[in-house]
Amino acid sequence: MNNDGKPTLEAIASLCKRRGFIFQSSEIYGGINGFWDYGPLGCELKRNIREAWWRDVVRNRDDVVGLDAAIIMHPRVWEASGHVGGFQDPMVDCRACKKRFKADNLCEEQGLKLAKTETGFALPAGVVCPACGAAELTEPRAFNLMFESYAGPVQDESAKVYLRPETAQGIFVQFGNVMDTARVKVPFGIAQIGKAFRNEINPRNFTFRSREFEQMELEYFVRPGTDAQWHAYWVQERMKWYEAIGLPASRLRQYVYRPDELAHYASACVDVMYDFPFGSQELEGIAARGDFDLRRHQE
Repeated sequence: MNNDGKPTLEAIASLCKRRGFIFQSSEIYGGINGFWDYGPLGCELKRNIREAWWRDVVRNRDDVVGLDAAIIMHPRVWEASGHVGGFQDPMVDCRACKKRFKADNLCEEQGLKLAKTETGFALPAGVVCPACGAAELTEPRAFNLMFESYAGPVQDESAKVYLRPETAQGIFVQFGNVMDTARVKVPFGIAQIGKAFRNEINPRNFTFRSREFEQMELEYFVRPGTDAQWHAYWVQERMKWYEAIGLPASRLRQYVYRPDELAHYASACVDVMYDFPFGSQELEGIAARGDFDLRRHQE
């Protein structure tokens, strides 16, 4: 319990293990940071959530169809989407204790803001290592979050592939095939549920910041000029869904992104937040992505 008498994240994680919901992956070998195994109750809980989402988003609608795309796709998919060149986080190391941190999180935790420069980022004055207290941090450098591997017996650049960092791109590259075979017309959506992988610099917050995780993704395609209308519609639909599965409305809220916080492809974005006993955390993001992804894959 914390000073307010509310359970901490650590206490909830411990309870989840004791009750068989979730275990540290490879625990008998010391565990591996950022990876989790779901136990007997945990896998049933996940299955219930997946089925509830799929039933409401796909089966109960006549304007959404499903897809199950491969985890490994052609590397040019990630070049076109911008992930190869731009899916990066600023990373710093402590020269004293050798620990590694995500630079923007490190600054935020100390009430400071990471400074942008012409060539990247710079640490503001006064930032110290949270592990040892030393002020001996390296300058931030870019770290690509995609896991790399190789397809086939030869390990060279021509065989390099990536574990997908998001499920959305599989939907975009199969847009044409779905249109041709499902006989759908705009506006319509494509949904899928599957694993995604991000090589986080410093996994934390239990399952909220993991290196392997599952996403439930819906991409809804609309006519130009109707983006704002449909975005508002889906924000309300998603809020109603969380209430329908039992989350109290008093703990749900929306975080509306400011223009300077939006991704370069988005005209609007809202995060659905939930007030847990240990603090507010994002449940999902709802973005108006425009035609950036489809256009990039057509070029």
